[in-house]
Parts: sequence; structure tokens; C-alpha cells
Amino acid sequence: MVAVLKNPVFGRLFSAQIIALLGTGLLTVALGLLAFDLAGEKAGAVLGTAYAIKMIAYVGLAPVASAIAEKLPRKAVLVGADLVRATVALFLPFIDSIWQIYVLIFVLQAASATFTPAFQAVIPDVLRDEKDYTIALSLSRLAYDLENLLSPALAALFLLFVSYSWLFGGTVLGFVISALLVFFVTLPQRKSQVKERPFVERLTRGMRIYLATPRLRGLLALNLSAAAASAFVLVNTVVIVMAGYQASQSELAYALAAFGGGSMMSALALPRLLERVTDRPVMVTSALFLSGLTLGGGLFVLLMGLPPWWLFLVSWAVAGALYSAILTPSGRLLRNSAHAEDRPAIFSAQFALSHGAWLITYPIAGWAGEAFGMGWAMLLLGAIALVGAMAAVLVWPANEPVELEHEHPDLPADHPLFEKYPATGPRNRHSHVFVIDDEHRVWPTNG
Repeated sequence: MVAVLKNPVFGRLFSAQIIALLGTGLLTVALGLLAFDLAGEKAGAVLGTAYAIKMIAYVGLAPVASAIAEKLPRKAVLVGADLVRATVALFLPFIDSIWQIYVLIFVLQAASATFTPAFQAVIPDVLRDEKDYTIALSLSRLAYDLENLLSPALAALFLLFVSYSWLFGGTVLGFVISALLVFFVTLPQRKSQVKERPFVERLTRGMRIYLATPRLRGLLALNLSAAAASAFVLVNTVVIVMAGYQASQSELAYALAAFGGGSMMSALALPRLLERVTDRPVMVTSALFLSGLTLGGGLFVLLMGLPPWWLFLVSWAVAGALYSAILTPSGRLLRNSAHAEDRPAIFSAQFALSHGAWLITYPIAGWAGEAFGMGWAMLLLGAIALVGAMAAVLVWPANEPVELEHEHPDLPADHPLFEKYPATGPRNRHSHVFVIDDEHRVWPTNG
């Protein structure tokens, strides 16, 4: 992993990601405490609604932002989004009603819907070697885990001396430093031969490629599994810890850190595992175990009440590890499912579609927890996670070949495609690594 970090461009981008996510993690803790101050034991419903608004921004704006940003300088897009997020975070300590949380969260996450897909699409252009890119994905996953691990630990330390309102200041600082790091790095330019396309085609291209690719349809189902289980953790941990266990703000930070710590350990182990095992069994098996853990947790709470504190922390850590094992390899699937010029569009589609799953599960986690209790909410979300895992088994073929044989009866024999991949017969039959593009608009089944 150290060798990848020696790449000066990736090293600085990775540093920017870590610092911004540390700030976002402080925001998560502070927002939970703010919601508890404003709504008490109904904080889960407030957070569920706030996170649902966040997902609406992600799902609705990510493809539009990607289509617009394709014509803008990459650095300007990334720095501008960071500065917008910093500006919004400045206002968060001063709000005194729930509706203000909803408005500011929408604006902040609209900026994130612009930043994250653009950031993810840059990395494959910086690290072109498959092994380096796999390591970078695990490092990126670790960065997200730092949000769930180090940020709560830092929050617990700060809360010993200051009120939670000061945590929002850490969020502002994180976004500002991230913007500065990106500003002073030289990003790779987009290839000049990228085909000019109408806005509507740019808007829908990533979604069309994504939904036409079987492995990505499987990824979409796995996103639902991951979202269902982890939405309960992110929405209801504050209620379970502070109302159920009657614990302090510091214990809330420890619980979130347990989830992040499990996720981090999983991300550290995955690069070596993925050298021996393909993505599908790792991701599908993790989704099945995560759904089982969530269903089992729901039954335990219904029959026995809340588990002992130590067991609660262990279960949160295991859930984090399984969650990470589902999501970490997803970047490899996306990279291998599109040409370089289509990667921004397909990363944007993944961003929007995956967060569509969160749009479903966040409100369920909050509202079901308040209406029916934590046990029934866990059972419901565990059932959704199991549906996602089983759907992935069905739509993502096992033992998918690297190259697919197919025909092009609609193309002339002198088409430029056949210079790179020679074809035979009157129907221009040939084989190569298959991705959806202008010449390959549907996935081959029987030729």
C-alpha cells in the first residue's frame, strides 16, 4: 500500500479525501446530538428524514452534476464543491429548528453529489495498473472507515472539553483543507478524443451502461443489502445508546467507532483476499451474512431486550466488516465495466443508484424504529438485506467469462472495431472483453 501512496497525485488526493471525511464524521456525531437535543427519543425519525433528504440530493442531482461537470475543469469542480460544503457547515451550529436541518443537509449533500463521483472517476486515470487500483480502492474504503472510526474518537475527545456545536467547526476545517490540497495538485486531463455527445445522452449514458451490465445489476442489489443493514446503525445508534443504554455522548462515539473499526479491518484484509478469490463470492457471501446478522439481532432484541454492552459493540464491528466487504470491490467492477471516457458517467450512475437504496432504507430505519421498536425495525431491514443478496445471486452470473463471444451483423466488415478485434463469418463473429458502448448496446446472451 505504501508504494501506491508514493504516487504524488494519488497521495495528495487521498490526503484530501481523509481530511474531508474526518470532518464529515464529526458532522455525523454532531448532527445526531443536535437531533437528540431538538427531538429527544424521536431523534431516529429526524435523522431518518434528514438522511433521506441527503439521498434525494444524491439520486436526483448526481447524474445531472456529472453531465454538466463533464464540460468543466476537474479541479474547479472538486474545489468548488468543497468550498460549498464548508460554507454550509458554517451555518449548522446556529440552527434551532428541525426544518433548518433538512434545508442545510440538502444543500451540503448536493455539493457532495457533485464532488464524490468526480473524485472517484479521477483515480482510475491516476493509477492505471489493476493491482495499484485495487489497493487504492481499499485505501479509499479505509478513508471512509476513518469517518466512522477516528472521527467518533476525535469527537469523544473534543466533547470532554467543548459542546458538540464546536464539532461543526472541524467539519468546516476539513472541507477547506481538502479544497486546498486538490487545488495544488496536477490532475490528469481528459482524453481529447472523447466523443462529443448531446446533454441528454450524457445525462443518461451512465445509467444505461450500468443497467445493461449483469454484474452491475448484481452490484445494485448488493447495494440494497449494505444500505438496509447499515442504515439501522447510522440512524438508530444514537437512540439505542443514549435512550436504551442511558449512556453518554462518549459511548455514542465508541459505538460508531466499533462499526468503523470492523469496516477498516475488513478493508485492510481485502486486497490480499481478492488476489485469490474473485469479487462475486466475497461480495455475495458478505451480503448473506450481513442480512443474517441483522435478522438475528432483531430477534434477540425482541426476545431478550438489548444485548450486553460488549456484545452490542462486537455486533456493530462485525456489521462494519461485512458492510466493507460488500462495497470495497465495487470500484473494480465499475472500472472493468466501461471505457475510460465513460467512467465518470458510470461512477455517477453507481453513486445515484446506490444511494437510491439508502433513500429507501434510511426512512424505514428511522420511522420503523420509532413506530414499532428497534427489534422489529432490525427484522424489517434484515429482510430487505436478504432480498438484495438473493437478487444478486440471480442476476449476476457465477463464473462469468472474461471475454464474451458475440456477433455484429449490423456492422460492415471494414468497421474500425474489427481492426482491433478481428471477426469471422457473414455475421462478424468475434470475442473480447465486453463492455456496453456505442457498438455494444445490449449484453450478449446467445450470441
